[in-house]
Amino acid sequence: MCGVPAEQIRALARDYGTTKPAAIRVNYGLQRVRGGGNAARAIACLPALVGAWRDAAGGLLMSASSHFAVNGKALERPDLLAGRMPRTINMVTIGDDLLRDSSAAFGPKIEALIVYNSNPVAVAPESAKVAQGFAREDLFTVVLEHFQTDTADYADYVLPATTQLEHLDVHKAYGHRYWLANNPAIAPLGEARPNSRIFRDLAARMGFTAPCFAETDAQIAAQAIAADARNGKIDFDTLREKGWMKLAVPDAPFAAGGFPTASGRCEFWSAGEQAAGRDPLPEVLLPYECAETAPELAARFPLAMISPPARNFLNSSFVNVTSLRQAEGEPLLLIHADDAAPRGIVDGAMVRCFNERGSYRCRSRISDRTRAGQVVAFGIWWRKLSPAGVNVNQLTHQHLTDLGAGPCFYDCLVEVAPADTDAA
Repeated sequence: MCGVPAEQIRALARDYGTTKPAAIRVNYGLQRVRGGGNAARAIACLPALVGAWRDAAGGLLMSASSHFAVNGKALERPDLLAGRMPRTINMVTIGDDLLRDSSAAFGPKIEALIVYNSNPVAVAPESAKVAQGFAREDLFTVVLEHFQTDTADYADYVLPATTQLEHLDVHKAYGHRYWLANNPAIAPLGEARPNSRIFRDLAARMGFTAPCFAETDAQIAAQAIAADARNGKIDFDTLREKGWMKLAVPDAPFAAGGFPTASGRCEFWSAGEQAAGRDPLPEVLLPYECAETAPELAARFPLAMISPPARNFLNSSFVNVTSLRQAEGEPLLLIHADDAAPRGIVDGAMVRCFNERGSYRCRSRISDRTRAGQVVAFGIWWRKLSPAGVNVNQLTHQHLTDLGAGPCFYDCLVEVAPADTDAA
């Protein structure tokens, strides 16, 4: 089913079950397929199965962020909604949603956008539709940015945003247990403003008078740190002065149970999942695009594509830095020799990677770092800095994962051909 020999799986199971302590580090690519949530859930059950949570260095780490107790009510102020439920648009489906007309099912047509802390024209899936949506003449778009990104190119107004060096913030972490104070090193340059100030000014212009809309960044940051045992005696003033403070979380936080579930246990069988209409046990969900679930599609596009970030970028961040682009070289596609030979692809040749959603030009590298039947297209280059003005998200689709409604970037079938052919 997974391409790993059964004996290797058995050997891993024996080693995992007999090694103390044993820790699993789960990363994020695993989730970017249709069944990614269930896959992560199944892995999260393993430490409880072998008793690994009893050891200080055992268990599982995906992200440490849930250890940081944040006062969501103070930050989001749901009381001001007076019971109303705000409309939300999933960024994964922004390509389709920007092109929708008003309807009873969808609601009103999207007529205005404020984009901040993101570059959706480059990073959202099925980017041809995303670009088409942002190009609408009747869409009013404001982008808060440091750089002229792919998305900023479609803006009616670009407002200069402060960098991390210029504004106050508080950070929790993915991989450690320290609150961090981001104290500004310099005053904002030029007309740059923090996002928070732009929203405060906008609230004032729109006539919102609740006191929270006039709170300073420091006042908001102070409220973010919840009064919770996990935070211990951490307070914002001390954190701001010291720069960092460690959570009051033990080295073996679940040695005696106490999981954040209804039962307090690691739940192999979940009543919550059953109530949501899903399988109460972790289940195997095959990709949207594979030979088993879409045989006709797989016959036309037989290669599975994943698109991890290139080593010199952080997803789409830093692609505009000339020295980093020079270090990266150009968009690359790893392909196994067994797949390259019958397609007439030689190492270093320009190729077209394509499917029914679009086509993407990149440089081939024949490599055994990927297996036969799978190609690796490194991203996320900005569209305007890529060959032919498109990036790898021209090929990805807008279907959602099983849990969390996330993107399925690594659930994607393609074909590859030399760039000078008309194969389709």
